[in-house]
Amino acid sequence: MSQETQTSGATGTRLETGTGSWISGMIGGLMGGAAMGILITIMLTPAIEGAIPGMYGLSGGLAGWIVHMSHSAVLGVVFAAIIGAGLGRSSDNVGATIAIGAVYGIVLWAVLAALVMPIWLAAVGFPQAPPFPNFALPGSLPAHVVYGAVLGAVYPYVTGI
Repeated sequence: MSQETQTSGATGTRLETGTGSWISGMIGGLMGGAAMGILITIMLTPAIEGAIPGMYGLSGGLAGWIVHMSHSAVLGVVFAAIIGAGLGRSSDNVGATIAIGAVYGIVLWAVLAALVMPIWLAAVGFPQAPPFPNFALPGSLPAHVVYGAVLGAVYPYVTGI
């Protein structure tokens, strides 16, 4: 059973279902994850082939892409929850959601990539675990910003599915 609400904004009136925003977050997360994954594959091949799948005891590019895209979808849903919790007024403004998404990408980089990932990889015994904290620049920061910006760009277009 879905809950429906009418909203109006700069782009007009639209109907949102109770599941629409999380589905939008998942779709936006997958789109952002694809863009980010391409950048990581080109710029940080060892990360997508080793470190990312290594968090789960896996290895290889296919496993890295599967793990990365799974994380991207889940973090897209978290983005939708954040937008819904307090930033909902901005969800009709694509420029605002792109900016919010880019900031979200920076936060994900600082917390998950720079802090959580090195601890996680060391805990599972990954042989090439990065140092803690791993704020090495440029590192994956640009890729995380791209993830968030694409997520923020896609989100308002698919909200209400």
